[in-house]
This record gives sequence, structure tokens and C-alpha cells, in this order.
Amino acid sequence: MNSHHLLPVILCGGSGTRLWPLSRETYPKQFLALGGNGVSMLQDTARRLDGLSPTIAKRPPLIVCNAEHRFLAAQQMQEVGITGVSLVLEPVGRNTAPALTLAALAAPADAVLLAMPADHVVGNPARLQAAVEAAWPLAAQGAMVTFGIVPNRPETGYGYIQKAQAVADGTAYAIESFAEKPSLEVAQAYVASGHYLWNSGLFMVRADQWLKAMAQLQPAMLQACQQAMQAASRDMDFIRPQPEHFAACPADSIDYAVMEHLPRNPALGVPACVVPLDAEWSDLGAWDALWEVLPHDEAGNARTGETMAVDTSDSLLFSHNRLVATVGVNHLVVVETADAVLVADKRRTQDVKKVVEQLKAQKRTLASTHRKVHRPWGWYDSIDTGARFQVKRIVVNPGAQLSLQMHHHRAEHWIVVSGTAEVTNGDKTFLLAENESTYIPLGHTHRLANPGKVPLELIEVQSGSYLGEDDIVRFEDTYGRAPVTLAKG
Repeated sequence: MNSHHLLPVILCGGSGTRLWPLSRETYPKQFLALGGNGVSMLQDTARRLDGLSPTIAKRPPLIVCNAEHRFLAAQQMQEVGITGVSLVLEPVGRNTAPALTLAALAAPADAVLLAMPADHVVGNPARLQAAVEAAWPLAAQGAMVTFGIVPNRPETGYGYIQKAQAVADGTAYAIESFAEKPSLEVAQAYVASGHYLWNSGLFMVRADQWLKAMAQLQPAMLQACQQAMQAASRDMDFIRPQPEHFAACPADSIDYAVMEHLPRNPALGVPACVVPLDAEWSDLGAWDALWEVLPHDEAGNARTGETMAVDTSDSLLFSHNRLVATVGVNHLVVVETADAVLVADKRRTQDVKKVVEQLKAQKRTLASTHRKVHRPWGWYDSIDTGARFQVKRIVVNPGAQLSLQMHHHRAEHWIVVSGTAEVTNGDKTFLLAENESTYIPLGHTHRLANPGKVPLELIEVQSGSYLGEDDIVRFEDTYGRAPVTLAKG
């Protein structure tokens, strides 16, 4: 047992549509600081096991995320000093069971995987660590362990786990059955019985045991993942499963694909157990869940940013750029960003995804991107736009550079605000200091780089007949992106 290592597997997929407009496809909720502690949900998840008993050998985390989010994930790990991270990049989303299968195939066979979604909040990490330590011997010996949240109310939005007999000196239980999201009456009966726990979506299982269960229960899913990983490419810390093979993989969750079958299939040799967990856990699936975990004022309001609440109660006010003021309202969610404002009844926050569906149907970029867009080299913010012009604020990280590129339909003016810019303009390369500028004519090959040790900030003014982000041809790119793309830089 002592030879096993614990491998935290952070499941970092999902687009978080119910947390729009803060969460967008290109910058979803797991990369946002929503828990009130100043770090992103991904960063918080990665640090959640700090303080775990030294008797459990712990490896650096393995992150399974969308390929488009790879630099975001890597940068956020660097920001909190977590090194040695591996990232498995999903070319398409296929839910959590294939994601965990990719991780199991990338891990040593005897590694004990701890699957943790990146969009959960745990207010008391010490209690989670104690639950992990209780689950450790069971998982190391071959069981698949989930963590059941001790319910504090009859919740209809979660699935439930029915406990059977106690195991491991009463710190865990065999699982009798799983139950779907219940009606209020059924949920009340579950909580009153004391035999049911909320299904948290946290799982602990040895890599070889997971693959054995997959081979018996989901052979098509396992085969697609095996083929994708056998043909995977690797660069830096990134593992890239082969896209066509992985796209052919069926989509399903860990619960439905495997966990719920185990109690009925003891012959598989993968016992199913649950460890009760009371650690101030929350699944931040929608705005009402965020309201519950944030601090409240005396009127029951959770407020972030510059807000003013007059005769307002039990509401969530979220401001990013401007004052948000409310008068004489209750049970509201008001979320302000640079390019969109959401006002919703707090009791109907699950329906926010319908807004995103309509935006997608109208082919509006508000569903997928913020006004401020993050890139591997830094970020840009589209601060103004009109007929035949667009103005952007651009920040390039120290040592970073944009691709060598060209535009067919627009020219660009660059004005350096701070830092030093290395500019390639046609066949010339030169430096620009603060308050200096250059002009990139239409059709000229060009590149922007930051050779300095401080961020480079500049203002870019685009002008031309077409200013869409798909007017770009890449000739060279440090970050392995396609020659033609739908994103600037």
C-alpha cells in the first residue's frame, strides 16, 4: 500500500453557461476568482490538498482541460507556484468519464487518482484532507471511493447516494444505490432518514482499477481513449490525445458510466464505497450557489465590486467596471461586466443558460468571449469600435511575442504606452520606447514582441474595410497555433 502515490486529477472542462456573463467559453468559470479568496477556482482546487498527511505520497496534479485553455491553465499554476504539472488536452469535450480515462492512461498503473472538478468550492479543506486520508487505504486496496456530502437541507438539485453497511472502522460505507435528483418530498424523506448523502462528483480510484471497470462496463469508451492516447503527441507539459479518435468516444459522466454500476456488479472486483464529507462544499453551478457561499450583509445581500443596495435584500450584486445600484428589490441577481449586464430572479438562475443558447443561435460572440481576451502572450481589450475602425489596449508579457502575421483588409497603428516593443514591420525589425509609434500597412508581414522584463502596454488602432478576427494569416507561431485562426495574435 505504501508504494502507491496519490495523483490529483483536476477535471477542468465545461463552459459554465449558467454563470454567464462572467463565465464565457474562452474564459469559463474555473479560471475565475469566484470564491471570495482572490484565487481562481482552478488554483483553489490545485492547492486544496496542501497540508495532506505526509504518509500519503502526493504527485503534482494532472489537469484535464480543453486544448483552447491550455495556456490559461499552465499560467494559473505558475502564478501559485505549483510545478511539475501535466496537462492532458481534450480536443473536444466528452464529459468526465473519458476525461478520467485519459488521466488513468497517462498515469502510472498503481497511482491512486483523486478526481476533483475545478468548479467546486470547499470552505474547510482540512476536513476534505481528513476524508481523503480515510479513503486512501480503501482506494489503494482497489475500491472506488466517492465522497458524499452530509446534507444540510432537502436539496432537489443534487443526486443522492444511499449508504449501506459501514466499512473501514466506520469512516466509510458500502454503497447501496444511487438516486437521481429527487422531488422536494423525496429529498425531505432522504434527509430525514439519515441514510443518504449528496453526490459530490469527487472520486478516488487506482488507475488500473478504473481501467478494469471501464473495460467491462464501457469498452467502446475505453478503446477510443486508448487509441487517442496511443497516437497522442507531447510538447512541453502538454499531452494531446489524437483528435479524431477522441472525437469518436461516447460521452458520459463518471457516475453514469461506471460508479452507479459497481454496487450491482461485485464480480468486477471494484468495490464501491462512500466517505461522508462535511467540508462546506458547494457546486458552483449557478449564481444562486455563489450567493450562498459569499459573505452576506445584514440584509442578506452578497456584494462584490462597487455596489450600492438601498432597500434591497437576499440579492447578489456583482460589479466589475461600474457602480451597480439597486433600490427596493429582493431575490435578484445583478451581474455587470464590461460588455453585458444580467438581471435575473435568484430563484431562476438555472435558466441563465437559455440566454447563452439564444446568443449562440444569433451567432453573437458575447456567448463565447469577453471584451478582454486572454492569449498565450498576454491579453487585449477592445475598448472602442465603429465603422472601419477598432481600438484595442494590448499587454504583452515579458519575453513573449505574437505570431508573425499579415492582414488582408486592415492596417494597424501601434502606440507604446509603457515598456519596450520589438517590432517587425515588413523586412525591418526595430525597437519602440514609451510614447513612440509605428504604422503597419495593409498586407505587411508584422510581429510584436516584448524583449523587456516588465509588461509591454500599447494602444492599437485598426482601420480598414473588414476588422474581423478571422482576417489573419500566421507564418510563424511560438505557441503551435494554426496558420489561420479566429483569434488575434
